[in-house]
Amino acid sequence: MSGQTARQCSSWILLTLLAINLALTAGCAGKTAKARYLASSIGSSCYAKALPTAGEGGLAWGDTLSMARKKSLDNCMRYAGRSGGTPDTCQVVLAECKH
Repeated sequence: MSGQTARQCSSWILLTLLAINLALTAGCAGKTAKARYLASSIGSSCYAKALPTAGEGGLAWGDTLSMARKKSLDNCMRYAGRSGGTPDTCQVVLAECKH
């Protein structure tokens, strides 16, 4: 095998390993976020969802309805700003407590 062919082969292997590593990391990150969301809802009886006119909204749990509403608005403003949306248009569209 020539030197150039060996370098091409090792570059291909390195890129493949990097792609596999990124795919595995992305999968684990999603599971961690989901687990964190589920853990935060344990013991909290109220939830609220806030949405902007453009961008991502926010869902939050809280011990009281007002706490859940405030958290969801805060999350909406944060996520809408990160997603290129309109954080100043966030409004609570759903707020309920479990019985």
